[in-house]
Parts: sequence; structure tokens; C-alpha cells
Amino acid sequence: MSFSSLTSACSSLGSSFVQLGFHSNSLNGVLFSSSKKTKFAAKRLTVSCSSSDPLLVKAAKGHPVSRPPAWMMRQAGRYMAVYRKLAEKHPSFRERSETTDLIVQISLQPWEAFCPDGVIIFSDILTPLPAFGVPFNIEEVKGPVIESPIRLEEDLKALHPIDLEKLQFVGESLKILRKEVGDYAAVLGFVGAPWTIATYIIEGGTTRTYTTIKSMCHKAPHILRALLSHLTKAIADYIIFQVESGAHCIQIFDSWGGQLPPHMWELWSEPYIKEIVSLVRTECPDTPLVLYINGNGGVLERMKGTGVDVIGLDWTVDMADGRKRLGNDIGVQGNVDPAYLFSPLPALTDEIQRVVKCAGQKGHILNLGHGVLVGTPEEAVAHFFEVVKSLKYDSSSQNRALEESKLVV
Repeated sequence: MSFSSLTSACSSLGSSFVQLGFHSNSLNGVLFSSSKKTKFAAKRLTVSCSSSDPLLVKAAKGHPVSRPPAWMMRQAGRYMAVYRKLAEKHPSFRERSETTDLIVQISLQPWEAFCPDGVIIFSDILTPLPAFGVPFNIEEVKGPVIESPIRLEEDLKALHPIDLEKLQFVGESLKILRKEVGDYAAVLGFVGAPWTIATYIIEGGTTRTYTTIKSMCHKAPHILRALLSHLTKAIADYIIFQVESGAHCIQIFDSWGGQLPPHMWELWSEPYIKEIVSLVRTECPDTPLVLYINGNGGVLERMKGTGVDVIGLDWTVDMADGRKRLGNDIGVQGNVDPAYLFSPLPALTDEIQRVVKCAGQKGHILNLGHGVLVGTPEEAVAHFFEVVKSLKYDSSSQNRALEESKLVV
């Protein structure tokens, strides 16, 4: 696909377009090369933190950057041979995600292999549940299982304020990760949104229908509101804890928010996310917050109302349409279809260029539209990061956009 056709496809975005160029120093003069993985000799060294923000944080804040930063949801996991080998020695997921040494080792595996611009802690959105009164297990076939779901008013008595002492393995892991990558990459923390966490707590685990929690919206709204309010405070405290432990940026996963009709999401999810953002802003005003919903095409504009800095788009939303609907005053993240990583590398290259072109040069974090799929070729992941690091924004266009912004002010 030519750049001229890319520009034509995204012409509705106006003068804020990114102009892409290439530099060859990282790819030995080759625009796109996947014959070998790029190695970074210094990335295993412990580095001191500088006062400057990593590239990803700058982009999340809407500051000028030379190229879009990139990371992948689920970038550490089963598609990597090194992870599978470690999992054979430590077959329990909870052991892997709740043991500091293992968390750090797994979190750094993609950093060692691909050097992404974001290093996300290896954890789970359910990890903090026992710290506020909801024990759970993870079974091999069924996944998360909560033996005592909360469905009655008396069940709420089991809840208590989050005990961050029980989550020290998260705090210690973030501190170590921050020292390992310094400011060469952003250390990313994450949480589940109240509605998404509540689906597990009420349904007793994973579900395909969400009938129990959806019926509570009408049959027992006071119980659901009490649970969501409790989760809101606990999650806000957990975010602040992660930031104070070293996270540069936090992603909020409302993974199952897309299971709600838009007007119901507005009632049962948006207000609680909005409150979390407000609570976190009080303590951590400079920390960018990213919101991702799987299946978010129907609620994009409503997501903007939560006050987050960046909205993650899944791959079912065209990036040009998403940017047009959201405007240029908020960051966007995404949104390459994870299946493109199974395609021929030239096709993956074209799609990365298209997404970056359509996102514009302000406030874009390149990512997938969902997590890395099991079985994804590591060569394709390496190529993904090689391509984005070969891109370069047109500084003259960026400067013009900044001048126009000043004039508007």
C-alpha cells in the first residue's frame, strides 16, 4: 500500500495528519527487516531514572514525539517459548503472577526480546480481590472461580477496605521493573474497572451471558451499587499504590463493559470509572490513565466523558473513524487486529502504517486492538516493533499543529 493511498483513506482527519518517514540506523539500512531480532545490549542493565518522561508517557500526555510509541496487550505470555518453558516449572498461574521474582522475570521477557516502549507488569485484574475480602481460585479449564459470589445484601459484609500489605508483591515488582528499564520505557500498571470486576464477583467466575449481574441492575440495584462503590474506592487505592511503587502509566480494563448496551454502560460503569479518575487525579495528577473496553464502538464518546487521557480502540473500530469521533484533544491507543500477526509480514507492515497514518501524530500509542493471541509467531511480534521504530513523524507538520494550538488558546 502506498503512502498516497494511505493519505487518501484518512483524508477526513484534516491538517493534523502524520507524515511518515523512515530512518535506517536501527535496521541497517533496510526499511523493514524480519530476518533477525533487533538486540539491545544495554536493556538488561539497571539504569538510573532521569527527569524526562519515556516516549509513551509523552505521547499519552499529548506532548510532541518523534514517532508513535508501541507496546502490546498480553505481550508477555504463552506465545513466547521462554514463557512456556518457565510455566512448565511453575504451572500455577497464581504463583507466576503473585511471586515477585517470577513477575519481574516474565514482565521483562518481551523487553529482552523486542524492547517495546511499554513494559506492563505481569499480573491479573483479579489479583487484588483477596485484599478486600473476595478469595478466588484459578482452575485449569474453568479459569477464575469465586466460591462465594456476592448476590445478597448480607454477602456485602465480607468486603473490607483494600489491604495493600497483601499486595506487596505487586509494589515490589513495579519498583524492580522501574529500576530495570529506567525511563527507556514506560512501566505500566493496570486494574480492572468496577463493572468488569463485579461480573466475576457476582457471576462466580467467567460467563458468556452475564445474566446474573444484568438482572441485578433491575432486581437488586442497591446491592450492585454498593458493590460497585466499594470496588471503586478499592481500585482507586490500588492504582495510587501502583503509581507510588513505580508505574509511569495505568491502564483501566473495562473488559466486559462492551457487554452492556450503551445507555446501561452509562449508568453502571461510566460513573464509577469517572470517580476513580477523580480520586487518582487528586493524588497522582501527572499519571496518564488509559481506558480500554473490548467492543467499545458503541460507547467511544461516552468513554471520553470519564476523564481519562487515552482511549484504547479495539480492532472493530476503524482508527480514522475513532479519531474523528473522539477528536484530537484526547489520546488514542491501538488498534491493529491481533490476527495480522499471523499474516505475511508485508501485510502487517501495511496495516501498521495505515493505523499510524489514520491516528495522526498527536497522542497515539500503537498497540493491538486486543491481546496477543496464543500461537502468534514471535517473528511477527519482532517485526511489529521493528516497523514502528522505523517510522518518523514530520516535525514541520507537528510544529504547525503546535502553533495552531497556541493560536486557539
